[in-house]
Amino acid sequence: MGLVFSSPQQAADAVGSDLGCSDWLRIDQARIDTFADATGDHQWIHTDPEKARDGPFGGTVAHGYLTFSLINNFLPDLFRAEGMKMGVNYGADRVRFPAPVPVGSRVRAAGTLLKADVLEGNALQSTVRVTMELEGSDKPGCVADIVGRYYF
Repeated sequence: MGLVFSSPQQAADAVGSDLGCSDWLRIDQARIDTFADATGDHQWIHTDPEKARDGPFGGTVAHGYLTFSLINNFLPDLFRAEGMKMGVNYGADRVRFPAPVPVGSRVRAAGTLLKADVLEGNALQSTVRVTMELEGSDKPGCVADIVGRYYF
């Protein structure tokens, strides 16, 4: 279940903690196509299964930014503030895409709490390293240091 905290200090006390893993999520072509429509990125390696069969990955692959965007889906499984007034995405310090995510594959998020700074006004700024694991692969589909702010 990751880390559930109800104050900035509780999170600060947990810096360095392994936050565990989320459940697996299958990446299907419909999700890839929907992301392509939302972003306007219809490159054939993502959206043309027939052409992609003969391409470098042997089939279509998820957009790197699709894999990155799924972090928001998984983050509450890893790191969650209870009783907060508001939480906001503050950014990402580092994002990498070490391996392609083929259509039909499954991904999940694993997390580590890198930083948790208590801010004025009973707030927290956290940095969680999220590794989007790719089932059956030694390399992840994405690794990102996600910065969030939580106001209590």
